[in-house]
Amino acid sequence: MADSSDSVSLDMETIYLGGKEHIVRTGQGPVSVILYGDQDKPALVTYPDVALNHMSCFQGLFFCPEAASLLLHNFCIYHISPPGHELGAAAVCPNDELLSVDDLADQILEVLNHFRLGTVMCMGVTAGAYILTLFAMKYRERVIGLILISPICKAPSWTEWLYNKVMLNLLYFYGMCGLLTELLLQRYFSKEVRGNIDVPESDIVQACRRLLEERQGINVFRFLQAMDRRPDISDGLKRLKCRTLIFVGDNSPFHEEALEMMSKLDRRYSALVEVQSCGSMVTEEQPLAMLIPMEYFMMGYGLYRQSQAQALSGSPRSPLSPSCISPELLSPESMGLKLKPIKTRVVS
Repeated sequence: MADSSDSVSLDMETIYLGGKEHIVRTGQGPVSVILYGDQDKPALVTYPDVALNHMSCFQGLFFCPEAASLLLHNFCIYHISPPGHELGAAAVCPNDELLSVDDLADQILEVLNHFRLGTVMCMGVTAGAYILTLFAMKYRERVIGLILISPICKAPSWTEWLYNKVMLNLLYFYGMCGLLTELLLQRYFSKEVRGNIDVPESDIVQACRRLLEERQGINVFRFLQAMDRRPDISDGLKRLKCRTLIFVGDNSPFHEEALEMMSKLDRRYSALVEVQSCGSMVTEEQPLAMLIPMEYFMMGYGLYRQSQAQALSGSPRSPLSPSCISPELLSPESMGLKLKPIKTRVVS
């Protein structure tokens, strides 16, 4: 553990519904990490998409009772926020050095070292999926598994580049304005939940809108700028040997890129789940569609969902070690995924 001169931990249990916020000072600046659960359990590290944090990106999944019985039973959760994206974050100094995606990946390493974590499971959404994939490629011995939601692995396409330029200009001149919020919501959610003249937008979109209004424009600008300058990492995907489970909504703007990423991964260690009538943020829009594939995925590590009886009586801590994985458990069939891509039914 780093000494007090290197890090400061702030207790925010009341605000974060049982979690604790730690501000970890890294060589690339401070990082907010929200901890949920028993630190003696294996670690699950999360990283959100642009302009989001753990509340706006993973709340739907982790507040789902079925998901809690699987994830919170087996893991201690480490929610890492991009710089300046945590709740109540102040605006960063515009003159500070712009962090690259490599810098952001290196920050994760420092966070793991701060908490004395060895091998971890990772879960990221879009930009967060890219950062965690890059981290897994740079520090392969530290990542045992990846759960990626609507991931990206290539440099921005012309369409995304133009889209990003519009958002960057809006952020530069107007901050977190209404038009920018609408563009971000289009990035995250399908039309079905965003609503229209006849149908009001869903509660999850309204909640995300309110959280976006709290973001500091300059902080979002810097993270989006780093992602806009990201390199293509697809050539290195074949060398990833950790098991990878990809979810993507079929209405996601990054749907085709997720399919492209799947084609680059070693199929012995990876599987893809397409979620129908869903946007990029499956964690919020259709979290129940993630449960069965994740449960099969976790079984390969000796992890399992907590039963009601175990919840009442207590249960032993779960292992997370490559030694408990046989080659047969690395196949998509072992995850219950018979076809690639497999489409899940819409969850009502």
